[in-house]
Amino acid sequence: MKILKYLFFLLLIVIIGGSIYVATLDGDYQAEETMLIEAPREMIFNEVNDFKNWENWGPWMEEDPNMVISYPEKTSGEGAGYSWQGDESMDGEMKTTEVIPPKTINQKISFDTPVGVSESTVYWKFEEQENGTLVTWGMKGKQSFMEKAYQATQDSTMGQMLSPMFSKGLQNLAEVVQKKMGVYNINIDGVTQHSGGYYMYNTTASRFTPSALSNKMSQMLPRVYNYMKENNLQISGSPFTIYNKIDEENGTVIISAAIPTPNKITPANGNSSVLCGFLESQQVVKATLKGDYKNLPETWAKLEQYIQQDKSIERKSDAQPFEVYVTDPSENPNPATWLTEIYIPVQKPVKEENKVENSIIF
Repeated sequence: MKILKYLFFLLLIVIIGGSIYVATLDGDYQAEETMLIEAPREMIFNEVNDFKNWENWGPWMEEDPNMVISYPEKTSGEGAGYSWQGDESMDGEMKTTEVIPPKTINQKISFDTPVGVSESTVYWKFEEQENGTLVTWGMKGKQSFMEKAYQATQDSTMGQMLSPMFSKGLQNLAEVVQKKMGVYNINIDGVTQHSGGYYMYNTTASRFTPSALSNKMSQMLPRVYNYMKENNLQISGSPFTIYNKIDEENGTVIISAAIPTPNKITPANGNSSVLCGFLESQQVVKATLKGDYKNLPETWAKLEQYIQQDKSIERKSDAQPFEVYVTDPSENPNPATWLTEIYIPVQKPVKEENKVENSIIF
């Protein structure tokens, strides 16, 4: 009996000592991972903001392929949520508590653990960078006594367990977003008539590369737009670029950034760099690109090939080709949705004898 009494007291001492040890453990935890993703901030934000998208990149899907997910009516924005039941993972639910588009998202997550319900705060940050978006995904919370006791039996801390999951999730997110951005389609619409019209424009020279042209346009179009806004000039169509002169040998081009207006405008300021021009109604060959601007060279090449193969038309040498930007990137962050129309003026082939006669100068 004395041995049993001693064992009882020894067990009691161990329990009391273990309880004191667990009670002194710091229950606060935080896990956080950050990654630079080469994609627009608004697009990444929209991807994360809708819980239905999480099936495409959530790291737990790979660990528990039999997970059953349930969605309520609202799956994006403040008040959205979803829940899950898994074979390999703990059941739980998540709700969005605060959204500041496109900067931050705060959420509450709860798990049904072996020692009870565990609740934590999940947070997202989206910061614009020169080459993309710096995305931070983290979770923080405070463990209960039983959770600390359970954690004490594990080989790693809560933060160490969560960090690899967040890192994998961000990698998956980057792949999904970039894949969506990379989708594009080129359609050769054929010969049509362009109506032409008046436009306000600004002209400059540029290197003939996609990146240089993009940089120039990002400076010039706002200049034309601001001029029209300041002078209360009506905008009657999508902005476009006129390729006035292309010097392929030297890799340079003279371009005009233009915005349509319904009437002829005489600038009040004679020193203004923004002028009014007129595009005649003319026969053109049209191509439509749905996708990122980086696919424009391929679109141009296919349109040129179409003209060469169609013997009923030829390129009109004294007219300038132009691009029309139907979609506003500031309103549509996914480049895969951008529509760009390319127009090359054409005419019926001129007979060889006429070409010779027109080239002779007396």
